[in-house]
Amino acid sequence: MPPITSLSFDNTYAHLPPELYEVVDPTPLPDPVLVALNPDAAQLIELDPAVSTATDLASYLSGARRLPGAEPLAMLYAGHQFGVWVPQLGDGRAFLLGEVCNRRGGKWDLHLKGGGPTRFARGGDGRSVLRSVIREYLGSEAMHGLGIPTTRALAIVASEALVRREQPERAATLLRLAPSHVRFGTFEALAALGRNDLVGILADYVISHHYPGFEQRYGAWLREITVRTARLIASWQAAGFAHGVMNTDNMSLVGLTLDYGPFGFMEEFDPGFIPNHTDHDGRYAFDQQPGVALWNLHRLAESLAGRLIQAEAEEALSAFHPAFEHHLGMRLRARLGLAESRPEDVRLVTELYHLLRTHRVDHTRFFRALGTFSTQSGAVTPELAAECSDRAELESWLALYRDRLAAERSRDQERQARMARVNPVYILRNWLAERAIRKAVDERDYSEIERLRVLLKLPFQHHPGFDEYSQSA
Repeated sequence: MPPITSLSFDNTYAHLPPELYEVVDPTPLPDPVLVALNPDAAQLIELDPAVSTATDLASYLSGARRLPGAEPLAMLYAGHQFGVWVPQLGDGRAFLLGEVCNRRGGKWDLHLKGGGPTRFARGGDGRSVLRSVIREYLGSEAMHGLGIPTTRALAIVASEALVRREQPERAATLLRLAPSHVRFGTFEALAALGRNDLVGILADYVISHHYPGFEQRYGAWLREITVRTARLIASWQAAGFAHGVMNTDNMSLVGLTLDYGPFGFMEEFDPGFIPNHTDHDGRYAFDQQPGVALWNLHRLAESLAGRLIQAEAEEALSAFHPAFEHHLGMRLRARLGLAESRPEDVRLVTELYHLLRTHRVDHTRFFRALGTFSTQSGAVTPELAAECSDRAELESWLALYRDRLAAERSRDQERQARMARVNPVYILRNWLAERAIRKAVDERDYSEIERLRVLLKLPFQHHPGFDEYSQSA
């Protein structure tokens, strides 16, 4: 594998019309220190993790030194933030350093967060703090471990330099990877400027690089974006993940989880779970995410109006609900160990969610414990009893579940093995992230970040010595 100075770049976005970005270099962090380097993400760009001992690696990974072949820029976009139109946002503290090719034909954006101000910064300092960078690093890798499409976290670099938030905090950068960082809001910005010519150029660019076969078929392309988005949101709902800030500028054109702000994995089952303390009205609560996603898709469709007739847009967007219901149903059946789709599944899931909500049951641990259930005895296992305080109501639901399994002649051993492959033992619980953050910020101890990364890489397996990591705070 090549060293970091020998990565192969092909910077196609930098060759689009200059109205789409600002050419700008990051502002160096003083005395940068490498906090974390993800070997799994490094392999995507064929970077040898052994180079982590290189003296100037932290400078390259934080954008302080330009990588040979990189062409840094800040991307233009706009967006609806909490439903309110903001006409120009853009990468105020982030930089597309370039696009790295690997020998397998893959291409990955190298995207740096916290690299200093750009012309889109709107007076901000352009920095990220170590606390939030650690959360995104762990959150994105936890999502990848669960099999949910996401950006990947490559490296954290920190400094002793302080930036002012509610209180002074250490500055840090996050270098992340994705096939693309084009957002719904990228198209919104161009449409708002009345630049339908640039909307067309960008649409053709995204199609040629990420949706081959959809050239000049904009209605079919929007439908595919709609289906990918529906599939993504279904995976969030099945996993109990709440994004927290589903603004249109945080929605990916290629259907992956983008921009981890105040996100959270639901612990006690609560459909109204809100991980963002500034979301006072619950616009982005867990149970609102499907509706918000479709609302955001409508805003994208409006920005493509110059390329679509209304009937095409309506037909494309009509694919959302069927795709969402299909993929959510498929994921929930897998979590329940069901091999077939049956009409009675709606009642089964509805009554289960009522049980979980009423008794504040841990969402992740319950599904894992359900894998211990045996149709032969039908009894409440110790693992299930430990998760639900109301034994009578639990037994009532298990009787319904047992009948449902019998209807498809389910075999316990096979079902239990399938369930163990899709119901995680570990998720990124808030207390786990906070412990890693405290150690890093207060003690300069970064070992817990790597420990969690390795654990969350394989969340469906029991890891000896890590029992407490599956528990609530």
